[in-house]
Amino acid sequence: MNLIVLFQIITGLALIFCIFVFAKKLQVFNQLTRPVDLAQPKGNIQKGLAYAYTLGMAPWSKESTRRHMLSYVRGVIFHVGIFTGLATLIVSPWIGNLPAIIKIGLAIISAVCALMGFIGFLARFVDPNLKALSTKDDYFAVLLVSLFIGVTGLWLIFPTLSALYYTISTVMLIYAPFSKIRHCIYFAYSRLFFGKFVGSRAVLPHSQQTAR
Repeated sequence: MNLIVLFQIITGLALIFCIFVFAKKLQVFNQLTRPVDLAQPKGNIQKGLAYAYTLGMAPWSKESTRRHMLSYVRGVIFHVGIFTGLATLIVSPWIGNLPAIIKIGLAIISAVCALMGFIGFLARFVDPNLKALSTKDDYFAVLLVSLFIGVTGLWLIFPTLSALYYTISTVMLIYAPFSKIRHCIYFAYSRLFFGKFVGSRAVLPHSQQTAR
C-alpha cells in the first residue's frame, strides 16, 4: 500500500463518519415534536411545496437577496464549488482517467468558486453587520470550505499535492457535522416547513410585489 492509497482510505473513513453523524442528527431531529398548526388549511400544500423548492429560492422572492444581489450570486457560485468539490472527491481515486480538458475545466471552476468563498470570508471582517453576527465557527467553516475548494482546483492541475488535498478534505469532513456546515441537512426541512405554511395559507402566487 502506497502513501496516497493510505490518504484515500483515511479520507474515505472520514466521509463515512461524516455521513453517519449527519444521519444520527437527522434521526434526532425527526424525533422532535413538531408544532401543531391549528388554523384551517385554505390552499394547496403541494403548490406551496413546489414553490418553496423552485421559485421560492429565486433572488427576487426574498427582500434580503433582492437588496444584496451580488452577495446572493457570490453565495450561489460558492455553493456550486462545494458540490463540484465533493463530486471530485468521491471520484478522486479514478480522476486520472478523465481527459485533461475536463480536469482543467474543473480546476477553473474550483478556482473561481474558491475565490468567492475567500471574498465571503474577508467580508466578515469588513462588513459591520456580518462582523457583528459572525462567530468563530462562521469564520473557520467558511475558510475551511474555501480552502477545500481551492486545494481541489490546485490538485487537479498538480497531482503531487495529493497529501495536502486529502488532508484538507479529511479535516473538513470530520468538522462538518459539528459546525455551521451542517445546515446542508436542515435546508431541505426549512423549505418543507415554509412550503407547507404558504401553501396551507393560500398566499400564492408569492410575487415580488406581494413580498414587499
